[in-house]
Amino acid sequence: LINTYCDFMSVPVQLEGETVNKMVAPWRKNARELSDQDYIDLYNYLYPFQGDPLLWVHLNTDYPYNLQGILFFPKQTGRADWEKGEIKLYCNQVFVSDSIKEVVPRYLLPLRGVIDSPDIPLNVSRSALQTDRRVRSIGNFVAKKVSDRLRSLKKEDPRAYAEAWESLAPFVKIGAMEDDKFAEQVEELVMFASSASPSTEDISDPIEGNERSYTTLDGYRSRLTGDEKIVLYCTDEISQSAALNLWISQEREVLYADTVIDSQFIPWLESRHEELKFQRVDAELDSSLKEETPELSDGDGETKSESLRKLIKDALSNDKVTVQVQALKSGAEGPAALILLPEQMRRMNDIGALMDQRLPGLPDYHVLLVNQKHPLVEGLLKLQAGGVIVGDAGQSPSEMLARDLAQHVYETAKLSVGGLDPKELANFQTNNLRLMSRLMERGL
Repeated sequence: LINTYCDFMSVPVQLEGETVNKMVAPWRKNARELSDQDYIDLYNYLYPFQGDPLLWVHLNTDYPYNLQGILFFPKQTGRADWEKGEIKLYCNQVFVSDSIKEVVPRYLLPLRGVIDSPDIPLNVSRSALQTDRRVRSIGNFVAKKVSDRLRSLKKEDPRAYAEAWESLAPFVKIGAMEDDKFAEQVEELVMFASSASPSTEDISDPIEGNERSYTTLDGYRSRLTGDEKIVLYCTDEISQSAALNLWISQEREVLYADTVIDSQFIPWLESRHEELKFQRVDAELDSSLKEETPELSDGDGETKSESLRKLIKDALSNDKVTVQVQALKSGAEGPAALILLPEQMRRMNDIGALMDQRLPGLPDYHVLLVNQKHPLVEGLLKLQAGGVIVGDAGQSPSEMLARDLAQHVYETAKLSVGGLDPKELANFQTNNLRLMSRLMERGL
């Protein structure tokens, strides 16, 4: 009890003739009187076995209320208390409570440290505390001091800011979405990991940190060419790798929005920048990724791409899948096919999954983009045209093999985005071995 309530009291507390409380409260001192190690020691004392803090904010004001304190940004550990909080409330160096959710904004609750103020009313209900004008003013003051500390760190040491960003991001992004005033204060501080290389010039954007590049939205916009208004982003480097690599191969910058918060933060950001279009890398491909070369028609008036589309469409027998055939600039180095999810359709699917409390899967309606330049795809038409023996089904063995390979190309594209359920995955493995056996027989 003594350690909990009286540890930092300014008067000595003695037990068996020995002073057992610290008496000195570091947050009561001027920031210039404390070294970095003093802050770290206080953090380790208050939160043992939690490692060292990322950075801290020293609070000190005597008008229009009296308040001192030190807030710490903890390193990201995968756990954060967004309901109760971990900041300790003191009144004249006497511990009052470890729950101050009525005092500071919700998005700052996972911060740690101490707030000491005699001007926070303690003998009123929580509802009265939430509506108290002075308490609301204290919450705004704390939020402003936090944003000022982040701004000074980014200005004075951009690399340190970038290295700390993954741990800072939840506070900043949730705070921006919940508090318009805070959003204005941190607008220039929000960062994303980027596919662009770190800046080697005086311009500190993109910034290198933790072996990644980080950029702000303004930095990204400054590198857009001409009248371009599309902001490309990726939420999963693995499932979206095919489309991601296509964009990067054409030197297009992509932002990595791969945290849970980003699924809500991106639409919020888009609502504040209506002049921009935020597009996930697998939503659609523009003309910069495609080869626009004229095609010759065969005797029936069909081009190769039309014949391929018809072959694949017939093989899939699924009207919910839109088949597109394009010659991609990546050629044989790119994927044979990839799944595209139009932005608005995908967002509606994600919202539906959220309402049903399930993980979003591959929507029934999607686009299969087939790379006409890929050798496997080029071989489909040759295989279909090479059959002369007609079987019972009215198709040659080569035509049947071409259809099965077309289906396999589609299932491979689904597999790359995690679109196969366990039963389909088992069938895919079986069909894969069967196709390899048939191809071996043709080659021997």
